[in-house]
Amino acid sequence: MAAPCRRMASRTLWKVLSHFSRTGVRIEGCRHFSITPIRGQTLRTKPGTEKASSPWALMAAVYLQRLPVVSADFSPLEQRFKDMLQQMELEKSLLSDHEVRLLEDADKMSRKQAGDYDLDDDESDDEQDIILAQDLEDAWEQKFQNFQKAPRVVADVDKDLTSVERCLADSLVLLAQQQMGGEKLWLLPQAPWQEGETLRQTAEKALATVTDGFKVTFLSNAPCGVYKYKLPRAARTESLVGSKVFFFKAILEDRTLAKDPNAALLWLKKSELQQYLKPAYMTKVDPFIISL
Repeated sequence: MAAPCRRMASRTLWKVLSHFSRTGVRIEGCRHFSITPIRGQTLRTKPGTEKASSPWALMAAVYLQRLPVVSADFSPLEQRFKDMLQQMELEKSLLSDHEVRLLEDADKMSRKQAGDYDLDDDESDDEQDIILAQDLEDAWEQKFQNFQKAPRVVADVDKDLTSVERCLADSLVLLAQQQMGGEKLWLLPQAPWQEGETLRQTAEKALATVTDGFKVTFLSNAPCGVYKYKLPRAARTESLVGSKVFFFKAILEDRTLAKDPNAALLWLKKSELQQYLKPAYMTKVDPFIISL
């Protein structure tokens, strides 16, 4: 049975090929099955068409933070907990070398007063007066009394919102007064993005436009937040609907250079920001503003 089947299949295939040969169909007639023209039509753009531009203007802003300079004051609960830990450490600790020396000196003085002290028992080879541990403590106490600590709170400076030296125990954020439309607003320093620069470079430019000589360190090349707002209807156009502001974090490194009396700048604590920022703007920047 296999041989007749093979002969029938060969005859059928020969008839099909003979039919195409008689009709004179060429290979070029089947080009409509090729994917080449389709690929060219899908990927090739027509001459004269332009890439659609976004109706949103891009901007970059900087969240510049001055970290705390001194430690914060203890709350009453924290102070009680600290005292308890110190008392536990004192009760469980061994005597230090200085405390052992105090006890030895006290024992020598009592033996001298009782007349039961032999100079041969003294390990010191020189005959000069011995400096007792109590004498060292008295000298240290005198130095401590003469030491004057720097004030933690300076009333005049703390009230000056333009001073970077205010509220040393708190973290401060820089705000700049910038012209937005027909009004001046307090914002994180921001600048419009220009073609050819990265958003990080735009953020650096924004900081340079409102400050002079600030030494800062950016924490990342990626933004930490974004704020989108629409322009008033009267100011909108087909090519411009609003702006998208991308925020970058930076840390102030040198406080001595952060002085620019001519700039409209404020150094504020996190609790003070809501007095100067718009509610919608504050809602967007509040999640990434850290109060240390």
